[in-house]
Amino acid sequence: MFGIYTSSLIIFFKNARKTLFSNLFNTIITLLIILFISVACFNTFEWLIYKANWKVVISNLPLYAFGSFPSNEQWRPATWIISLLSLSIFTLYGPEWKWLRKNLLIVWVGTIPLGLYLLYGGIGLSPIMSRQWGGLTLTILLTVCSSLFSLPIGIVLALCRHSSLPIIQKLSSIFIDVMRAIPLIAVLFFGQLLIPLFLPVEIEIDRVWRAIFAFTLFVSAYIAEDIRGGLQSIPNTQIEAANSLGLNQYQIIQFILIPQALRIALPALTNQSIGLFQNTSLMAILGLVELLGIGRSILANPEFIGQYIEVYVWLACVYWIVCTIMAVLARHLEQRMTINQANF
Repeated sequence: MFGIYTSSLIIFFKNARKTLFSNLFNTIITLLIILFISVACFNTFEWLIYKANWKVVISNLPLYAFGSFPSNEQWRPATWIISLLSLSIFTLYGPEWKWLRKNLLIVWVGTIPLGLYLLYGGIGLSPIMSRQWGGLTLTILLTVCSSLFSLPIGIVLALCRHSSLPIIQKLSSIFIDVMRAIPLIAVLFFGQLLIPLFLPVEIEIDRVWRAIFAFTLFVSAYIAEDIRGGLQSIPNTQIEAANSLGLNQYQIIQFILIPQALRIALPALTNQSIGLFQNTSLMAILGLVELLGIGRSILANPEFIGQYIEVYVWLACVYWIVCTIMAVLARHLEQRMTINQANF
């Protein structure tokens, strides 16, 4: 085993020498790049370890995670976040029990009502108003709920755009084109400021749900186009074969079109989910104190004025970690779908 590793290292260094040090010009360019990267890394680590004041992060960790959630009830959002993290680890490295893997999607969907129950309160828990939610908890809630609602709407829109009925096809096309032509911040302003004007006085929708509604409308249009691309890549011969077997239109959609379209569109859907998680930071402009909003409110504290770099480096790390977890989960799902298709 050691001999295999040694030979692999020797081959690697030989290839690197041929590629990076093949002549004088390549050697000079390679050494300059190595010098530049080394200086940048040295200065970065020096600032991170010796010059940065991380008190602005360490003393405000509960704020970053839970916002202004009551301190004696912070175990509730903490339980939800830990359950999501544990489920992610189980999905990636858990046992390959068929009955469990088949029901894993139901468990993932079940985390949403669990999170709402823990945050809102209810049976056995004291109620907490949504204006006290914030930080990473609110960011994850906005992302998860908007993704859950926008996916089926996007599938329906994509199927309607393929419909043989002209009015359904035109209406879905108009909705998708309008949503894709409007900036997200305008849709969020509509959700936060204009929706209450169209409702009766006695009806009031929570600000968090207005944000989820706006995100759902916006993202569903993009998901519809991703699904439509997957539908267009399915050969017509499969539909003809399904018709010859006696399958009706709904069975063709359920068993042939949607599964293949989702598998093909999965990388694009992953990009939409990651983009949605990052775009929740726009809610800081509209008054919801999600992760970025918490950072801005902390920087407004006279004790931490001027410590912008530490705060935004910390926020960038949090966003990177969560987006990486989402990408790894999507890659794992894509691999499993490819394996299942090969076995089939």
